[in-house]
Amino acid sequence: MTNLAPEAVGEAATAQRRPGSADGSPAASAPRGRAASWMSRRWVRALAEILVSVGAALGYTLLARHISVNPMNRIGQVSGLAKLQQYVAILALPLLALLLYTAYRGALRRHETVKRLVCAALAGLSTGVIAGGVVVALRGTPWPLGGQEGDPSVLIAMANSFLHGEGMSGIYPPGFPALMAAWAKIRYDGIGSSGFALHDMQIFFSALAGPMAYLAWRLLLRPFWALLIAVPAAVLFLDPIRPYSHVVMIVLLPLLAYFMREIRRSAGRSVRTALLRGAGLGLVFGILFLWYSGWYVWAAPGVFLLALFVFPWRGGAAARGRAGAYLGATVVTAGVVGAPLLYQMIRLGSQTPDRYAYLSVYADPAYVMGWASDRAGTLTYESWPVAGEMAGQSAFTLLLLLGVGLGIGLGLRSIVVRTTAAVLVGAWLARFWFASHMAHEKAVQLYPRTTWIIMYCLMILAVLGLMITVRRGSGWAERTLRRGGDAGAGAAPVVPRRVVQQLVAGLICVTALFATMGASWSVNRYMPAAEAANNSQDTMGIDAWRAHTIKKPDGTCPRFSPVKKCAEPIVQDWKPSADDGHIWCANVAAKDWPKVCGRRAPFEDPK
Repeated sequence: MTNLAPEAVGEAATAQRRPGSADGSPAASAPRGRAASWMSRRWVRALAEILVSVGAALGYTLLARHISVNPMNRIGQVSGLAKLQQYVAILALPLLALLLYTAYRGALRRHETVKRLVCAALAGLSTGVIAGGVVVALRGTPWPLGGQEGDPSVLIAMANSFLHGEGMSGIYPPGFPALMAAWAKIRYDGIGSSGFALHDMQIFFSALAGPMAYLAWRLLLRPFWALLIAVPAAVLFLDPIRPYSHVVMIVLLPLLAYFMREIRRSAGRSVRTALLRGAGLGLVFGILFLWYSGWYVWAAPGVFLLALFVFPWRGGAAARGRAGAYLGATVVTAGVVGAPLLYQMIRLGSQTPDRYAYLSVYADPAYVMGWASDRAGTLTYESWPVAGEMAGQSAFTLLLLLGVGLGIGLGLRSIVVRTTAAVLVGAWLARFWFASHMAHEKAVQLYPRTTWIIMYCLMILAVLGLMITVRRGSGWAERTLRRGGDAGAGAAPVVPRRVVQQLVAGLICVTALFATMGASWSVNRYMPAAEAANNSQDTMGIDAWRAHTIKKPDGTCPRFSPVKKCAEPIVQDWKPSADDGHIWCANVAAKDWPKVCGRRAPFEDPK
């Protein structure tokens, strides 16, 4: 069976290395001294990765506060983007140099330690750059991306409701608004300052997205492979306006795979251990559910069916009892923690349909390789997505699907591959179920969001396919290409381990370059841009622009405000929106509503 997890985290394979070094030279001695003794402990290595990754993310975000530009003009924005790149290069280049040096010189065990810490730092820096870009875009204003409109206005109203003691707001996950309310009360003046709390939390949780993604995948994979999944996912999917949403999706997949793996292993553990482990993981699942619950809906069908197959039905009564104890403890604990939201969903779920349509709703539902928000500028469903070369599919799509095929074909025995494939199939079927009922039920039901989890699953399977192909290929080389038939325990491998480490170090450098380029792309989308004459053509830059048009607590406009008369802060509690039973078609001019929505627009186009 392809082994992805246990020794990947603890590096047990490193501890069992043969006496000779990988390149045939005498074995390099392990680092000595008190520091080496500490780093040989598994929990110390794990803690070091956590501290380095989180420290890199938050430290870089604080460093970005020293960038002094006017974010309201393009020259200032470009200078700010360049300064972000300069800072990350100054921080990352010495780390990459150290990684390359240890790959070529010294003990390989020391290189393993350096590699895991460098990967952790790069994961933190990748989203630290994005959070730093938000700091630049919001320089001079205490208000968040989005200001007092759209989703930010809803979150602010929900936080105000918590501050007034009104409790949960419908079926929306209460975790993030409740934390906003708590931070507004601790850091600011409570009522009326929820927007300032959202400003801080957008930056803080955007920075932590990379470390959270990387550390979640480290439960299952070695540092390089965890980095290869976590960094592209965090950079691609992170939305600083709602950083809590996609972070839950990114960490949920590896946690589900870890959960499935533990179902298997619980058969060999004591009942007490199974109960404790199940309760601990259930607590995490419950907290994530309160943080953002949508991904559980898309993942549930596939995960439920996979759990039935993974459960040790034929392992004997004792094995079934222990696995059942673990499974029950996980589900019960998650249910207890998530009970407030579960109750609201059962009580009010049918009364809160989603009827908001935007560009991704109008596109071909089988297109899952990209998405567009309701701030898509001049794009229309007739011009987006751009058709690829092969039956509408791009070269990137074909390469990604090739990797997915390798992952499923060669790694289906892996519980990580099985879990990801199960989530993919469940989300795929749910997507078309809701989309096919949209016309009759006049409800979107958030089905375009399955685009993100489907694409994430495809990315995971492609990386796993690459990893498994490399492992299978190296194993084949060892069996067939060994010179002279020398297969003894002390024989040097066909591809020296030193060469492998050098290659991995080079690939980490390339991943770092992708991370900083991708982070700059992500940040650039959120640089302030004025409202379009036609609101249906607003871009993502409108969110930062709006933050600069609201009065500060002292009644004055933000420093770089583009308007002379700023808006007054709005303080209101959350109230459910009225449901007229019709789909609202965003990104569509009034004259085009009949051909898109099938009815006349309830407004007129600006003249």
